[in-house]
Amino acid sequence: MEKTPNFNSLIEKSIIDNWNADSLTDYKGITLQYHDVARKIEKLHIMFESSGVQRGDKIALCGRNSAGWASALLATLTYGAVAVPILHEFTADQIHNIVNHSGAKLLFAGDVVSTQVDATKMPDIEGIIYIPDYSLLFSRSDKLTFAREHLNEMFGKKYPKYFRAEHVSYYKEQSPDELALINYTSGTTGFSKGVMIPYRALWSNYDFACHAMGDNVSKGSNVLSILPMAHMYGMAFEFMYEFLRGCHVYYLSRVPSPAIIAKAFAEIHPAIVISVPLVIEKIVKKKIFPKIQNNRMRLLLNMPVISKKVRQTIRDQVVKSFGGNFFEVIIGGAAFNQEVESFLHRIDFPYTVGYGATECAPIICYADYKDFVPGSCGKAAIHNEVRIDSPDPEHIAGEILVKGLNVMLGYYKNEEATRETIDKDGWYHTGDLGVMDSEGNVFIKGRSKYMLLGANGQNIYPEEIEDKLNSMTLVNESIVIQEGDKLVGLVHPDIDEAHNLGFTKDDLANIMEQNRKELNNTLPAYSKLTSIRLHDEEFEKTPKKSIKRFLYLSH
Repeated sequence: MEKTPNFNSLIEKSIIDNWNADSLTDYKGITLQYHDVARKIEKLHIMFESSGVQRGDKIALCGRNSAGWASALLATLTYGAVAVPILHEFTADQIHNIVNHSGAKLLFAGDVVSTQVDATKMPDIEGIIYIPDYSLLFSRSDKLTFAREHLNEMFGKKYPKYFRAEHVSYYKEQSPDELALINYTSGTTGFSKGVMIPYRALWSNYDFACHAMGDNVSKGSNVLSILPMAHMYGMAFEFMYEFLRGCHVYYLSRVPSPAIIAKAFAEIHPAIVISVPLVIEKIVKKKIFPKIQNNRMRLLLNMPVISKKVRQTIRDQVVKSFGGNFFEVIIGGAAFNQEVESFLHRIDFPYTVGYGATECAPIICYADYKDFVPGSCGKAAIHNEVRIDSPDPEHIAGEILVKGLNVMLGYYKNEEATRETIDKDGWYHTGDLGVMDSEGNVFIKGRSKYMLLGANGQNIYPEEIEDKLNSMTLVNESIVIQEGDKLVGLVHPDIDEAHNLGFTKDDLANIMEQNRKELNNTLPAYSKLTSIRLHDEEFEKTPKKSIKRFLYLSH
């Protein structure tokens, strides 16, 4: 495997080079400049050292995105400790389990998380630190308590004049394979596994982003962070890459609604938009579709002479709704609705769909929007090899396999799961099925564990049926399940819209029956739906916003 540059050196260099530039802002709150981040890192290092934290010790972080969270993560890595980011949407029990399983010595907890966790359920933890001001919420260690109480005094003693850029000097990882993070996958299987991410994978994802973005995202560029940083997708491409490039990152720390996100886009004008499909779909469906789905617009779009101009106008509106200043919109994390995708393609909108996994920290495939083939997820990203485990990869779907610098070391304390996932030749088995065209573009056909078998052994990919169903009248979201040899669609309808139109439950049932017939006209006999069942509540989702299928399979 190729030798990679030192990752922590890049953090050090960015802080020194961008000393007086704006770095991290809590939207509608404080802004930290790079030197403020350096100061926070330094104070945390003094606290770690005085309380006996050793290189390689685990430090967990759980809270909503914020400048304080980001600084604590950087402090952990640059001290030589191993960061354990935990999604703040997890339940208290899940947080306790991850802290205990990882053997974390300290837990940084956000304002909401700090009211949910219980130190007695985490017997090995030495302290809980409150992210907004790094105060101690709980301590089992006299050394830690003393260090926090005397922190400013110790800092003042170490830097009697004032703290300057030349004081910044961080721990450098000893080997590219050194463990940097343990990231616990939420997983739609209900069981979380600790993915061991080495420094080489952090560097490799950063280097990929440098190649992919070029000079479009550079020193002083604004970026809006929407995805949770505790997830590799948000951490790598809405924080790490931008921080190392000298950008200014804005955090939407409250759980953002599409309206708040749209307002932030308009104010911040980000240089790049990184998103999951759900956010893009909601903005397009709520803000753009209503304007263009009238008869006049449809007529204009179908007139060859005028349609180009009309498409340009619509494109300008969509671009404006994302801040008007971005190089491209990168979508990943879950399947993209085909109706929305084909609309964006028709108006020449600069979007691309990537593909990744926590186990690859996260990037696997990508193509620039200019080269992107609609329906695909791009080609193997730099430093990665991708192949399809199939006798005919162009026509017969097979498991997508990945090898290269991005691939994890394995699952923490779970050798059996590691052996099942990384084979003896170093290929990571994604569990996803796909095909690859002659140009190397990968098309995902679904997760192999969701694949259903038709009565005559046909492969049925429920996601493909769901994608069509989700574009139909009053369907908000859906799951296709198998009951015996029958396929059933579970649908959570657009209740607000149905209510506005004055529809009763019977009306909704009739509309869904109509949807089912229309859908079945587009499907082969073996994958037609026998019924659609209405679901009053939204389906439960993982933090990546994919539906937790396993909860609905036996219903």
